[in-house]
Amino acid sequence: MTDSNEFPRSGNIQFGMDASQQTDSKNSSPRRRGATAEEMSEKQREISVSEFFAKNRHLLGFDNPRKALMTAVKEAVDNALDACEEACILPHIYIELLQRSETRFKVTIRDNGPGIVRKQIENIFGRLLYGSKFHRLKMSRGQQGIGISAAGMYGLMTTGQPVLIISKTHKKKPAVEVLLKMDTSKNRADVVSEIEHPEDDGLFPDGHGTQVSIELEGRYQQGRQSVDEYLDQTAIANPHAHFTYVNPSNETIEFKRGTNELPPEATEILPHPKGIELGTLIQMIERTERTQIGGFLQEEFSRVSPSVSKDICERAGITGRTWVKQIGHKEAEAIYKAIQDARIMAPPTDCLVPIGTKALLSGLLKEVKAEFFTACTRPADVYRGNPFLIEVGLAFGGELPKDELIRVIRFANRVPLLYQQAACASFKAVLETSWKNYGVSQSRGSLPDGPVVVMVHMASVWVPFTSESKEAIADYDEIRKEMKLALQEVGRKLGMYLRRRQRMRNEGERRSIFERYIGEIAQATEAITGTPAKQIYESLLRVAKRKTEEADAVLNDEGKRVRDSDPFGKDDSVVILPARVAVTQSDSDDESEDDSDKDSGKDSDKDGGPKKSSSGGSKTLFGDEEPPSKKPGKKSSRKKA
Repeated sequence: MTDSNEFPRSGNIQFGMDASQQTDSKNSSPRRRGATAEEMSEKQREISVSEFFAKNRHLLGFDNPRKALMTAVKEAVDNALDACEEACILPHIYIELLQRSETRFKVTIRDNGPGIVRKQIENIFGRLLYGSKFHRLKMSRGQQGIGISAAGMYGLMTTGQPVLIISKTHKKKPAVEVLLKMDTSKNRADVVSEIEHPEDDGLFPDGHGTQVSIELEGRYQQGRQSVDEYLDQTAIANPHAHFTYVNPSNETIEFKRGTNELPPEATEILPHPKGIELGTLIQMIERTERTQIGGFLQEEFSRVSPSVSKDICERAGITGRTWVKQIGHKEAEAIYKAIQDARIMAPPTDCLVPIGTKALLSGLLKEVKAEFFTACTRPADVYRGNPFLIEVGLAFGGELPKDELIRVIRFANRVPLLYQQAACASFKAVLETSWKNYGVSQSRGSLPDGPVVVMVHMASVWVPFTSESKEAIADYDEIRKEMKLALQEVGRKLGMYLRRRQRMRNEGERRSIFERYIGEIAQATEAITGTPAKQIYESLLRVAKRKTEEADAVLNDEGKRVRDSDPFGKDDSVVILPARVAVTQSDSDDESEDDSDKDSGKDSDKDGGPKKSSSGGSKTLFGDEEPPSKKPGKKSSRKKA
């Protein structure tokens, strides 16, 4: 036996390890050597912004071929409109979609703008995050300097074809033709070829303009969220622009301008002190060329007068003559807190260019076949120090479908938003509005249904989009509040119009019933009193017209009666088209005619219909011929429409 105080003599047993651990050590592979900090640092490199978006192109709106085609057209058209308006030129834009194969298209956009100087062509079309609009506080369609260069990058990735740009800046200068492609690893353009091309001068009859052609993978399909819908809505929000569109079927569609007046030019403003954050304030202090803090506040911000600057400095425990170089983090934080506590006037609104009530109605009248139109523009408000305003237009009736949900058209800085509707503040504001109060049926938690088109437009120096693809407006409380107030305003006008129209229809039905029996009453009265029946008939008819005069009323802008010759009243915010109203009423009468005939058995002959003369009209008790229809004006309404 082995002494309990002695170690085992087996050489296979090691000190401090049990049998299972010994087995694991035999079967385990050699320990893997990890990378060192030096080796890891050698693999790290800068990521180009174009490389990032090339791998994440869905962030820019190039999710699928159909959406990519629409996005490419949208970015080019937006740039063309901005360039024309900044140069005070009425835009005339040509859009062509040439189908190369089932999934390949050549997109060509040409404008009559001022053109692009040669040295800037590579930067504008070949670099992401390059432009003139990002750093300025001024309303414009583009904001980020990504759009058109991203469209060219998508075309290069999907087809390998470079972008062709033709630019002409003056009548006496020849057009320049540049072929380039983007180097995504360096976020810059490589010029494939460039040449002065006088033969292209014929493309620009005004002597200036730009044309860009991009070949890309796409899918063309008409309907909602298509190129066609984008151009339809762009024409509504930009009635001063003329669009010529050639679709893949080689059909030419003209969107003619509704007005020859350019929108007023927006003015660039300085940032508002209420809209900056502490880190931004510190960076501005470090970069300013001002020497004293008082001058810095007055010159670098809007709405900061000498008195406001003095108030901010006193609240921060400094003076207006404090040197900027003496401002540290502690002092900057005190200034930031003082700005939040001080009373500062809201930022100026001349940086915004609303569409305007008149232009809104002009665009809706041009594109929407309705009977009633109204629009309103709200006063400017502020979110995060950025001025903005909301406009809403509404169209009702006419040829709009009655058995579908209402259509919501969303815009931001005159640009249609076709995707991510449910995530947009505009859609949420329409959803939360109580449309039942205005005579439109609505189920809880859903859009109302009826022949209605609602257009919501937000104008701002910086629209808070939910993503880089600019498809939906972020849901800020201040923005949604203004949208709901504007929707309620147009809703009240629609409600007044519908209530008045219903009263007119009811009075018309009363008169029709009364006219049906006054002939018999007149004849019976003649038998009793001896008074001529025709005289009694005419007197009763005058009474019927007086008592039901509501049926002959002409409605003004708010659905109220007018007695003058102007059918639209004095307010320009509402337009009513009588011809389309007549068509709508006539169609509704046709739908209910069968039911009303079933209930009029007393006035029918044995066959169930009213007595007819040989000429097709019904005989009165005086032998006069009446039109076959008992509803006056029914046939003439159809002819007018």
